[in-house]
Amino acid sequence: MTQPSKSLRFLCPNGHLGFAPLKTGSFYRGLEAHPDFIVADSGSNDIGPIPLGSDTSTSPEEWQYHDLEQMLLAARKLGVPMIIGSAGDTGTNSRVDMFVRMIQEIAHKHRLPRFKVGYFYSEVSKDYLREKMRSGERIMGLDGRPDLSLAELEATDRIVAVAGVHPYIRLLDMGAEVIIGGRSSDSVIFAAPAIRAGFPEGLAYYLGKVLECASFNAEPFMGKESVVGEISLEDVRVTAMHPEQRCTVASVAGHAMYERSNPFYEHVLGGTLDMSHCCYEQWDDRTTRVTGPVFRPSPEWRVKLEGAGKVGERYVGIVGIRDPYTIAHIDQVIGWAREQVRERFGDEGYELHYQLYGKNGVMGELEPSRHTPHELGVVVYGVAPTAEMAREVCMIGSRQMFYARLPEVKGTAGGVAFALDEVLPASPAYRWTLNHTVRIDDPLELFPTALTEAGV
Repeated sequence: MTQPSKSLRFLCPNGHLGFAPLKTGSFYRGLEAHPDFIVADSGSNDIGPIPLGSDTSTSPEEWQYHDLEQMLLAARKLGVPMIIGSAGDTGTNSRVDMFVRMIQEIAHKHRLPRFKVGYFYSEVSKDYLREKMRSGERIMGLDGRPDLSLAELEATDRIVAVAGVHPYIRLLDMGAEVIIGGRSSDSVIFAAPAIRAGFPEGLAYYLGKVLECASFNAEPFMGKESVVGEISLEDVRVTAMHPEQRCTVASVAGHAMYERSNPFYEHVLGGTLDMSHCCYEQWDDRTTRVTGPVFRPSPEWRVKLEGAGKVGERYVGIVGIRDPYTIAHIDQVIGWAREQVRERFGDEGYELHYQLYGKNGVMGELEPSRHTPHELGVVVYGVAPTAEMAREVCMIGSRQMFYARLPEVKGTAGGVAFALDEVLPASPAYRWTLNHTVRIDDPLELFPTALTEAGV
């Protein structure tokens, strides 16, 4: 490997591209720092299983287009690579294709000279895993889940594998000037160029870990502002671009460590990032310097899998309660409503959920020692195989709260201040079916890469 350059500088404008549009002021300031790469992650499983299972985005296409346009125009003007990970919130094949299309549309709109666009897919077929399981391979569960069963696999609608650095390095080697990645670790989109350039893996992965949420690593809190990270052979330095933000020892260390025990990293990076010997120092007013992270490879390569399956159609209702006696007996009220649904539909074949807001100011259980809240909000979810059944489950579960038969209530039904007469259709309900790992022999095995072009 050739000797790496003195340092590489990375501009990250958004911790989840498109989830809310990036702030252009700090982004333009970041461009003045002359970054070598402009990089942003675009996905997360924090958004829940619905986008993955339904193969949709949780963010409007207009917001995603906005961020891609800002980043692409800047990257082509500076002549530096642009890298996006976990395209379109989930990194499914359709979301990668959507982002590649947007890049081509933006390039055509602005008459940009032709450039190479690299991309890779992350979806995994059920046939691939089924064959592995039938041959005796364990698909091991994470976070206390059991090994994957064939029944749970069949209940899954869509699966993605979480890529490490390898497809990004492959595409950079192929000459890609813009990379659109499938589902990947947040940190590898930063680590890959640094590792490819010869910088230590520990510093490279730390760089990605501390940059992937952009301005969340700075104080005071400001979302969607840009930060710049610089890696050398000895350290990582992180600088806030918003003039009123600072990357402090506390803010950088706090952000870097909030997931440090997560086994996710071992099964995506092919090892663990040891930050126990990190040293933090305030380099200047807005910059923190970090030394000491070490990467420890694992003896075998396992890839994390995420999968989601549809539970059913869903409706939502809203109930507001102000009567103190009804609030104090809310468990009996909900129990009554549940029983009316049970009389209509039996015990199985649907789901009925209640979320309470206002118990002691937050969602939770009423404590007898606490003052009864003035008002309680109840959100009711009905889930069933058909929209018609889900609507009726939700409607009974909402309206029957009005008719709950409580002791000591003599006559008037004034407890429920408001019950939404027409429950509202919501997105279908999905659940996580896979949070597992699979052993692979080649880290590129599940991540096919390709090149295309954009521009005029």
